[in-house]
This record gives sequence, structure tokens and C-alpha cells, in this order.
Amino acid sequence: MRWLPALLSVLALPIGSFAAKSSSSSTERFETFHTQAVASSPLKLTDSSYKKLTSAPRDYSVAVLLTALDAKYGCQLCGIFQPEWEILGKSWVKGDKKGESRLILSTLDFTDGREIFMSLGLQTAPVLLLFQPTTGPHAVPSPDPIRYDFTSGQPTAEQVQDWLARHLPGRPHPTVYRPVNYLRWIVSIVSTLGVAGVIFKIWPYIANRNVCAGLSLIGILLFTSGHMFNQIRKVPYVAGDGRGGISYFAGGFQSQFGLESQIIAFIYGVLSFATISLAMKAPRTKDTHMQQIMVIAWGIILVVMYSFLMSIFRGKNGGYPFKLPPFM
Repeated sequence: MRWLPALLSVLALPIGSFAAKSSSSSTERFETFHTQAVASSPLKLTDSSYKKLTSAPRDYSVAVLLTALDAKYGCQLCGIFQPEWEILGKSWVKGDKKGESRLILSTLDFTDGREIFMSLGLQTAPVLLLFQPTTGPHAVPSPDPIRYDFTSGQPTAEQVQDWLARHLPGRPHPTVYRPVNYLRWIVSIVSTLGVAGVIFKIWPYIANRNVCAGLSLIGILLFTSGHMFNQIRKVPYVAGDGRGGISYFAGGFQSQFGLESQIIAFIYGVLSFATISLAMKAPRTKDTHMQQIMVIAWGIILVVMYSFLMSIFRGKNGGYPFKLPPFM
């Protein structure tokens, strides 16, 4: 039995050599791809580079976005998410130039990776896969990649960064840095200066008492008619009445349509104008005959419009107790 230890030692040599070679190969692969990612991130892959990058054993993580950017594939979400993915890739490399996170962000387009798409059985895009290490201190038991859920809506670079950070504990998680949109700043500054110049120019007219009163009245009518309710609830403009026609007024006091609020605002405006005319315009008319006509005319308009307004309230809720001729 003295020969058994010697035999075990001889057998252990190739096994140890193979393990060391595999570890060295994984490290070399990471260094090679990380160098490429520093120059251009996220790293663009092909069928062959995808297989090489994600092959086991590996002591690093790989995040691969499988997408279809060509317009002929009609993938809208692919085009929408691509800028966010590029921002994340550049931010990650900028904050982790030494590769301490042991993560490589990459992209495989359908045009360059048909074989991979077919082998994975993918019918939709985009698909984001995270391959965890199979060896080393951060190795996980399962070699299967983790898939990001795109069904919850359009993700941002910050959301994907949070998702990666949750699955990469104990490692650096670089912050997302968005590039400065200088054109947007220039447009905003020029627009602000333009608006300020216009306000300064027309300020003597805006400061007029009648103009201020008119603007205030328009604002009051706009908001008392339910404009804010429409913006919050996103109500429809009109709706069908179930008989092939159009319903302009919604039933009940807790709902309304967009056109309904405009009709109510118009009625309020006519009533306000009639009241102001009776209170201010008619008394200042020196012609007695004309003054009498104005009072009768505005009085009729006031009664008719108020009657119509109460008929609308009664139509929305049959329990409304008030009514006035001619709309009974």
C-alpha cells in the first residue's frame, strides 16, 4: 500500500494543472474583453464572441442585451431602451476602469447573432441576461443566467443599475452619469430670456385693471368648470350613448367628459358676462331706451342660460330639485 500515496500524487498533478489552466484562461478572457469594453462599452458581440465570453468556467459576470435594432424587425422597445443601455455601459466603465466589479456589459444584435437567438429559442426582444460567475469567491450554484423583466414598462439606466447591484453583492456598483444636454440648456435659457423680454415689453398692458380682471375671470371659469378634474382623471372627450349617438354629458356628479366641461365653462362665461353687463354697463348707458333694451335682453339671456344650466344638473342627477323655465 506504500505505492498508493505516490499514485494519488501523480493523478493530482494533471487535475491541478487543468484547474489552474482553466482559472488562468478565465482571467485572461476577462482581461481581454474588459480592455475592449473600456474602449467601447457596452461591448458589441457576435455569435463567436458571445460563446467565448459566456463560456464556463468563468470568474466574472456578464450582462448581455439581446436586441434587434434594425427597423425591419419593428422592435420599438429595442430602440427606446438602447440609449439607456449605452448610458449604463459608459457609466459602469467610467466608474470601474480597473474592473473591480468583475462585470462586462455587452450587446448582441439579432443581425450579428442569429445562431444564439435560435439556440436560446427567443421570439421577442429585447432580452437582458446576467451570467453569474461559476468559479471564484462570487460563484453561484446555478450556471443559468438571470433574466431581466421588461414587462413592467420601459426601464431606465438607473433601474437596470439597481437590478444589477442586487445580483452583484459585495462588489462596486458605479453610479449612472447622464451626459449634459447642452442643446436643451441653450434652448431653455433662450426661451426663458425670450419670455422674460415679452413680459417686460407688454407689462404696462398686463398691469391694466381690466386686463387683470379678464384674465382672472378666465382662470376662474376654467377651473370651476372642471379642467383640473379632467387633467387628473384623464377623462374621455365624449362617449357613445349606446344607440349609435354621442353623449356629451356623463351621468352622476362624480364624472364628466372633456366636452362637457367646455360647455359648462361657456355657460358660466355667458352668465358672468350678463351679470357684469347688468351691474356695470347698463347703469352707465345714458340713453334710457337703450338702457331698457339692455336690461331686458341681458335679463332674458341670464334666465335662459341659468335654466339650461339647471337642466344639465338635473340630467346628470335625477334627484336635483331645482328647475326654471323654459328648460323644465
